[in-house]
Amino acid sequence: MKATAIANANIALIKYWGKRDADLMLPNNGSLSMTVDGLHTKTTVEFGDFEADTLTMNGESVEGKELDQVIKHLDLVRGMANINKKAKVASENSFPTAAGLASSASGFAALSVAAAKAAGLDLDEKQLSILSRRGSGSASRSVGAGFIEWLKGEQADGDDSYGKQVATPDHWPAFRMIVAITATGEKKIKSRAGMSQTIKTSPMYQGWLDTVPADLDVVRQGIRDKDFTKVGETAERNGLKMHATMITTIPTILYWNPTTIAIMHAIQDWRDEGLESYFTMDAGPQVKVFCLEKDVPELQKRLQEIPGVRETIIGKPGQAARLVEEHLF
Repeated sequence: MKATAIANANIALIKYWGKRDADLMLPNNGSLSMTVDGLHTKTTVEFGDFEADTLTMNGESVEGKELDQVIKHLDLVRGMANINKKAKVASENSFPTAAGLASSASGFAALSVAAAKAAGLDLDEKQLSILSRRGSGSASRSVGAGFIEWLKGEQADGDDSYGKQVATPDHWPAFRMIVAITATGEKKIKSRAGMSQTIKTSPMYQGWLDTVPADLDVVRQGIRDKDFTKVGETAERNGLKMHATMITTIPTILYWNPTTIAIMHAIQDWRDEGLESYFTMDAGPQVKVFCLEKDVPELQKRLQEIPGVRETIIGKPGQAARLVEEHLF
């Protein structure tokens, strides 16, 4: 009753912000992301005769809220498999945790795939996406490969809200994402708390929500047509609109730091010079820069010259979450 899985993080081109059902993790809007090769979580789960569920993250024992969230997710798996054994869980991230780089997405996708296998369940990709969503909404998009749309769904039980592939990694092999790390510490306001606060108090939230379906249509078709300008312009604007709802929340949620802002200005300037690239940020200070493969060397060089950029990671469309033989314990 032991299994190990690897899942990639995903970066949303069209963002998700806000839930219609917090328990089932059902979103107020659909979203679309790229599964990012190069940002991954590896997780081993073993069910056995343990006294309690335990979790280690990057070699450190984890307690409190984070452990409680994992136990809640393990309970879902135990219920589906009709078992009651406790679990030992070990997880490792290849990138900073809880810093706005979708570690919860890759984390719960890897946990779901490993725990389901360890518990003896045989789930297909749709079922694994739904299970992953229950741990972290955006994890529903980390189960699949390439470009994934998380369907908003209409059903109260959430069975029609899952990640569906828009395009395979091989469809657009030249698409790249450069992740500029501007801070490595955990963010002060977690995404879940930020979403709840925004929905309650931002006067711009409904306006943002109303524009998402059209943005989704443009980017979905843009990916199919490999229209980089259309995808980049729409994704950049969509991300800024989402942050506008956070900035107008009471009290204000501002995830950006000075380096975040410097990168945004630089990208706009470089675009004016003919170096085409676009930016987006999630709930954190890291900047993700979309570009084509041919422009990666120049953009990476320029990004690394900006004061405050600690590291850059190059990501391309990545593979689906998968089981591996090498366990963490």
